[in-house]
Amino acid sequence: MSSDTPPVAKKVPAERTHHGDTVIDDYAWLTNKDDPDTVAYLEAENAFTHDQTGHLKDLQEAVFQEIKARTQETDLSVPARKGGWWYYSRTEEGKQYGIQCRLRVEGDTPPELKAGEPLPGEQVLLDGNVLVGDSPFFAMGTSAVNPDGSALAYSTDFSGNERFTLRFKRLDTGEVLADEIPNIFYGGAWAADGSAFFYTTVDDAWRPYRVYRHMIGTSADEDVLVYEESDERFWVGIGLTRSERFVVLSAGSKITSEVRVLDAEYPTGEFAVVRPRRTGVEYTIDHQGDRFLILHNEGARNFEIAAAPIDDPAAWTPLVPHREDTRLLDVDAFSDHLVVHFRRDGLTGIRVLPEDGEPYEISFPEPIHTAEPAGNPEFHTGRLRLAYASMVTPPSVYDYDLTSRELILLKRRPVLGGYEPEDYEQFREWAVAEDGTRIPVSIVAKRGTPRPAPTVLYGYGSYEASIDPSFSVARLSLLDRGMVFAVAHVRGGGEMGRRWYEEGRLSNKKNTFSDFVAVARHLKRSGWSSEIVARGGSAGGLLMGAAVNLAPEEFSGVVAEVPFVDALNTILDPSLPLTVIEWDEWGDPLHNPDVYAYMKSYTPYENINDRTYPPILAITSLNDTRVLFHEPAKWVARLRATAAGGPFLLKTEMGAGHGGRSGRYDAWREEAFTLSWILDRAATGATEDTEEKK
Repeated sequence: MSSDTPPVAKKVPAERTHHGDTVIDDYAWLTNKDDPDTVAYLEAENAFTHDQTGHLKDLQEAVFQEIKARTQETDLSVPARKGGWWYYSRTEEGKQYGIQCRLRVEGDTPPELKAGEPLPGEQVLLDGNVLVGDSPFFAMGTSAVNPDGSALAYSTDFSGNERFTLRFKRLDTGEVLADEIPNIFYGGAWAADGSAFFYTTVDDAWRPYRVYRHMIGTSADEDVLVYEESDERFWVGIGLTRSERFVVLSAGSKITSEVRVLDAEYPTGEFAVVRPRRTGVEYTIDHQGDRFLILHNEGARNFEIAAAPIDDPAAWTPLVPHREDTRLLDVDAFSDHLVVHFRRDGLTGIRVLPEDGEPYEISFPEPIHTAEPAGNPEFHTGRLRLAYASMVTPPSVYDYDLTSRELILLKRRPVLGGYEPEDYEQFREWAVAEDGTRIPVSIVAKRGTPRPAPTVLYGYGSYEASIDPSFSVARLSLLDRGMVFAVAHVRGGGEMGRRWYEEGRLSNKKNTFSDFVAVARHLKRSGWSSEIVARGGSAGGLLMGAAVNLAPEEFSGVVAEVPFVDALNTILDPSLPLTVIEWDEWGDPLHNPDVYAYMKSYTPYENINDRTYPPILAITSLNDTRVLFHEPAKWVARLRATAAGGPFLLKTEMGAGHGGRSGRYDAWREEAFTLSWILDRAATGATEDTEEKK
């Protein structure tokens, strides 16, 4: 097979009928991961992609070296205090994974950071570079120190399928206990005395649905099932309040919550329901003194905060009222104050509610930024740890002194090679959607970049997830070569509050896709962009597929990472991971013919047409449990068979999960591969535009 000849997926017609509609799926056979023909096809696609991108080898290496050279490879996080210890992680040059450490507290000030040097007296808790062994993949699921700091619970995954093995380690001796529990999910919670640990497991559809109690020093076979969620729309999770007074067992669908609590001093007791679930009511809790704090949306679309007595947790009394212009995201309870994380006008903010005194908001220096509480495990504290970044300011860690109201910069992530924020500039634009809605757009470019410029346009737009302004070392390789980077804050995300989400889900989902196209057209009309390369992943990959179906002429290239492009077939199959819980997000096409018709009208795989499409790079992972590998594989096969244009490339990581390769150097190489393809498309697209104008 020559490098110019793509693999041709065989057609094996498979018929399905729903609501009187019969559909032939020629590529359904690709869903069989164990079929040698499937693996052979994926390997052939990888070989073709390798050949098609061979001319980019030098550029890939250059971008990788730029990422590496700008990154302080040996580094430390800012230590966070919990009890008598400072906890932090660090990295070492040449090593793929982080090292978790702690240091005994001496005074209230975090220890001085010295990159490249372990802190004197530190204790290494976990070293990922040791744990990984010879495995090509490694991920941590849980890492939780018990309340008195004497033991550590941790879980590991060596395949990328997000099923972890839980182990326990004594921190005074370093001994790893004989207790070993396979096939658990993320998270967990310790009992107050460290005698028990609660964890979750998943069902065949990868839904966390059971909570078990493990008594330290016993066999996993003796673990007690304390809760099982029978409603397939609900996930369960387990954790502790910051006070460590209560174990919190949460069950939630996309639109409904139910929380149970247990006094952490009595791990064998019964969990009590805070308030029974009611469809459409979401809530979370934290604990302070003799009350619970409840963040909820009952009669409050953008959420409000209530207080309730511990002995009557269903009696909610308003504390922070609802505001139509402010989406409340979280409430953190401390011994003497509350901290509210919120969103307003497309940006995040932080509000402090002192025990004595008037509430106030913390101000930040840049008009476009992201700020959130981060790393605050200590319940009794006079400082608030914050994470801050913008599109030109690297991730920064602040302590906010609650007495002096002073922001104290503890660390800004180093960017080596002479990076100066002043050399770059960020902007907020507003595009207008088809229905007149104004869509925010965040833009960053190197100062002095001639316009219009080739542009990467990123989008997501699902699950009320917000793509907030952030910094990227890798992105500098684009900006320094004259590209613009923009984020389209389309509906379906949460950037403008709950309304923004509601206008981009269920029967409003098409707004997400038309918003993205409207932003692309705005960037061209307003003189920002020449050719545009679109990029998105997971549900953002669905956005990529739908947008390119709508307006292929607007894009010079599309990068779709672990893309949810076969959404209708997936959501029709309740046996697949995550399907039933997704019905609250997309609708239920299995039982509702109107939802079926609506989804069929927009899902990328169903709507490929014979127009000329731009080149497309689809990236996936064989062990992905969230968006299965066959979705992009089928999509690319149908693109080749139906559409003009291209080329259409598929790259499959044969030993990774939803997040791609796990080691940081491996991840940098993957990003360098993607960025080199984007740069090539920008340059080629500009050449093609020039030729067309001639």
